[in-house]
Amino acid sequence: MTGFLLDSLGRFMAALPLGLSECFCKLLGDAIYFGLPKRRRALLSNLHHAFPDKPRQWHRRIGRISCRRTVEMGFYVLASPAFSLERLKRHFTLDESLRNEVAHALAEHESGVVMVPHFSLMEALTALPGLYGEDILRVGVIFRPLNQPGLDGWVKRTRERFGLKLLSRKDGFGAAMQLMDDKGIVAVLFDQNAGNSGVLTTFFDQVASTTDLPGLLAQRRKTRAGILYTERTGFLRGRIRFHILPCEPKAIDNMIAANQWLENKLRESDDICADWLWMHSRWRTQDNVDRRFRLSARRDALEETMAAYGWDALPRKTRYWIRLPNWLGDVIMALPLLHALRLSRPDAELTLLARPHFLPLLERFGLGDRLLALPPKGRRGYFKPFRLWSEEYPDVQVLFTNSTRGDLEARCIGAKQRFGIARPGKPRRNLTHTWPLPPDLDEATVHQTRLWEMFFRHFGLEGELDLTPFTWEKSADATSSDSAASAPTTTPGDGTSAPSPAAPRIGLIPGTENSPEKRWPAGHWRTLVTALLEALPTARVSTFGTERDVPITREVTRDFDPARVTDRAGKTALVEFADELAQLDLLICNDTGGMHLANALGVPVLVIFGPTNPVRTGPVFNGPARLLQPEGCPPTGGLPIEQVHPDTVLRHARELLG
Repeated sequence: MTGFLLDSLGRFMAALPLGLSECFCKLLGDAIYFGLPKRRRALLSNLHHAFPDKPRQWHRRIGRISCRRTVEMGFYVLASPAFSLERLKRHFTLDESLRNEVAHALAEHESGVVMVPHFSLMEALTALPGLYGEDILRVGVIFRPLNQPGLDGWVKRTRERFGLKLLSRKDGFGAAMQLMDDKGIVAVLFDQNAGNSGVLTTFFDQVASTTDLPGLLAQRRKTRAGILYTERTGFLRGRIRFHILPCEPKAIDNMIAANQWLENKLRESDDICADWLWMHSRWRTQDNVDRRFRLSARRDALEETMAAYGWDALPRKTRYWIRLPNWLGDVIMALPLLHALRLSRPDAELTLLARPHFLPLLERFGLGDRLLALPPKGRRGYFKPFRLWSEEYPDVQVLFTNSTRGDLEARCIGAKQRFGIARPGKPRRNLTHTWPLPPDLDEATVHQTRLWEMFFRHFGLEGELDLTPFTWEKSADATSSDSAASAPTTTPGDGTSAPSPAAPRIGLIPGTENSPEKRWPAGHWRTLVTALLEALPTARVSTFGTERDVPITREVTRDFDPARVTDRAGKTALVEFADELAQLDLLICNDTGGMHLANALGVPVLVIFGPTNPVRTGPVFNGPARLLQPEGCPPTGGLPIEQVHPDTVLRHARELLG
């Protein structure tokens, strides 16, 4: 019954006037383009990944034509079984180069392997023996049988009517090898989404999985491999062409050469580009959720691919967008995860979304390929930039935040996979994948960085976190006379500052950006400054903070000798702040973002805790650090911070200074 219905539909379609058929394909293609938004987004995403420098209008034009050509392909599949051989010969011609290659192979009694790319009229290749006009041309196509017997029988009958043989994958490749032994030609459809059975390589510089079966067949029979394709010349019309791959019959070489040929072919003209089936997902091989944060494959040819293209490293083309936290300390604690992701996914382009004042600092740390500033909170049209960013088609978005607003941002951006942590009572429905906190996990006993590490490892992160402090050199535009020289490297290094006992430089951060209960009292700070100046006659003390901290830093520094005690609160941008921190021999502070920044730069830190939890938010980098709590305070905090006595702080400060 299935075959009868398809035959009847095919005869009806074949009888339609060609102009009417073309109009039908265009209308249906436009309906798919405009009426199926998810399909359209996948299509435009593929084009944007392959041709990121082309304008948006070009992507849309090529995508729309590609939809029309996809419908044309389906029309041909249904109608062509009703075409006579004479009609097929009027629609399709054989390129002279193809005739020459076939004649050479027949004369030399050579077999061959051909790869068939996803162009719209690729089904015309099933008529090749009839179009060639000689019974001696033996062609077999490896295919995957369909699960529906009636449909599978119709496919075999209609495609084998001119002498071509369909060779089932389920039966193994014995029939293909036998055909090659009989000097026949074996054709294999090749694409860039071969799944786990394929070999990891690249396509348009992005990691993809490609079958190496054609190369293996050519290698075993020591024969040549080429690409067989139909170059479309009009509606249901084309020229069948052949391209010999200029490489040894080696599986990996053939596979890489075929991808290179296809890339160049698609760049050749807009018409050829639009004729390829862009609607299919081409780079899905690495989107397995459990392994999303690492590269994984049963087999890969990445080293051979880099050698073929002359690359020193994989291009960073897989688009990972990272929504960073809103507070400086949290941003710093997230840096080890960014570095680990960079190593685990060397093909990832990391786009960091952060508050604007963090961007210069993040640029200096060098862990992001692109930096995007979040719009100010509460601004009218807040979500408009996120909707515009959706047309950059990120593949993955990772959220360090845990807010509804951050989730809505991610929904507007529209990455195919959006990852976050799900806490009890907060399902985060705008994300596609979440790591539910284990019910037996007590967050109070786990450092924030380690909690994020668990989240990343749940989705496949590999490798240990590198907690070595970053190196830092002075910014070119640093202006403060008290400042320290600084500038960053792209990877952590030995950034530990050497103490200078003869003239120690001591920094203080008396304030906090939020939570006043985390602040050590101003009177305690003044007592400490007095004691430091007396105990260390050559010491120089500087206070730091934001503009909000100016009242408390003024109170702390009031009446001290300005030659030895300076107030830098509110006078430094974030990079200048890092410049000055990097030159300190010791930073004494509350639980605040500046502490985490100093720790990341390898500056020795002495941190005073009270109600907050040093287990969760203490320094994470491997620089010198000492944490003080009130006597009898639980390890996870909870007592008033003023119970830490200035004498205790002074004693630990002198020990850290040596």
